[in-house]
Amino acid sequence: MGVVADKIQDLKDLEQKILQMGGEKAVEKQKSKPGKMTARERLDCLFDPGTFREIDMFVTHRCVNFGMEKVEIPSDGVVTGHGFVEGRPVFAFAQDFTARAGSLGEMHAKKICKVMDMSLKAGVPFVGINDSGGARIQEGVDALSGYGQIFYRNSVASGVIPQISAIMGPTAGGAVYSPAMTDFIFMVKNTSYMFITGPEVIKSVTGEEINFEDLGGAMAHNEKSGVAHFACESDEDAIGKIKMLLSYLPSNNMDDPPIVETSDSPKRTEPLLDEIIPDNPNQSYDMKDVICSIVDNGQIFEPHEFYAPNIIICFARLNGRSIGIIANQPNVMAGCLDINASNKASRFIRLCDAFNVPMLTVADVPGYLPGSNQEWGGIIRHGAKLLWTYSEATVPKLLLVTRKDYGGSYLAMCSKDLGADMAFAWPTAQIAVMGAAGAANIIHRKEIKSADDPAKKREEKIAEYDELFSNPYCAANRGYIDAVIVPSETRPRLIEALEVMCSKREIRPPKKHGNIPL
Repeated sequence: MGVVADKIQDLKDLEQKILQMGGEKAVEKQKSKPGKMTARERLDCLFDPGTFREIDMFVTHRCVNFGMEKVEIPSDGVVTGHGFVEGRPVFAFAQDFTARAGSLGEMHAKKICKVMDMSLKAGVPFVGINDSGGARIQEGVDALSGYGQIFYRNSVASGVIPQISAIMGPTAGGAVYSPAMTDFIFMVKNTSYMFITGPEVIKSVTGEEINFEDLGGAMAHNEKSGVAHFACESDEDAIGKIKMLLSYLPSNNMDDPPIVETSDSPKRTEPLLDEIIPDNPNQSYDMKDVICSIVDNGQIFEPHEFYAPNIIICFARLNGRSIGIIANQPNVMAGCLDINASNKASRFIRLCDAFNVPMLTVADVPGYLPGSNQEWGGIIRHGAKLLWTYSEATVPKLLLVTRKDYGGSYLAMCSKDLGADMAFAWPTAQIAVMGAAGAANIIHRKEIKSADDPAKKREEKIAEYDELFSNPYCAANRGYIDAVIVPSETRPRLIEALEVMCSKREIRPPKKHGNIPL
């Protein structure tokens, strides 16, 4: 064997050693938990077979404190590189919990920052798979600096390339903030956790006893905090959903989302929609039935399914084109807007606008949720985010009003005044300042009070207001609604509108950025 052959063999031996990660015992322990993969298995699952190319495999830490100079950490606890996901280039990292608990130190962070920089230069999506014990305490401020460098890049890349975080193990302390700065967070039930301080610290400081799952598990952050967007059954399920999400998004803010061939006819009508609105205006129905009847093949992809369910946000397609849908859900709190719903929808609107995804708003909303808790919680400020983000968005914006659309919430659900390019209403739409009962009580208060039969007079005035305003035609007369349409014909009408508006261009005054009411 010659010198060159020896060197090639040395390279292969070194690679093989690093590919063992934290060793057989640590790998077995990692895989003993149901649904969990190793860092390298996760990347192999994410990328098209044979396309992943690793970067910085041989990077090692430089710490000499606390005996660390004797400690080997394969790939410094994180695997980084690039490949293709369904034929499209993507950069990614996966923290390796088998190698010193995937703890983040100086060189670990530098590896992540390098692929983030490459991803931004190339204009392709970036996926981070988090599974780490947190900062490598032995490296002190170098570890903190590493987090800071990642946070800075998250901010710079925001709105330029899609950034997706998968939480597939513990993520605590400073480690949680990078995922929080990305566009979407996927968590895995029973094996992933996010929290600033863990149960033991909480108990020692406040006396509160709580377990990992209740404090920062997948469902806690999907239902209660809204920090996470998806709760997945396993690592494989999470990666499958990440691929699905990427299929709706462009590679960067200068591209348009991919157009997908569909077998669903753009001329298809849906007779069931002509009967879906109940005769009783106070009776609920499932808005998802409406959405699924309109979009290609009835398929939607829904972030935040468990958080603020009184509003729906989802991706879908109309004749192969990606769209983002924002819709009130009459089945939950009558579809009222509250603080959480406002925040949920507003961030989704900005995401769609950043990545050139046209939006469809489906409105059936009686108003903003009343009450002292909402007022003291800042519903004015949070509710204003909807007004802000719709006004700010320059992508094609379509509006469909199915039933109630009252007052400030009429404006907040993308009215013409906030920039809806085309606004449609069903004959069942009720567009007014408020509901008939409330309006009659205010307008005819004296007349009702002085009547011989106040209850009868009140009913008469409610019916009178209903006839005048609880319909779409008053708004249509003023041009606030472009067309009143037969519900069964909604799909073809929306597709035609989207095709017409897909080349929309809108120029705003130059400025650094607005001051959104955060």
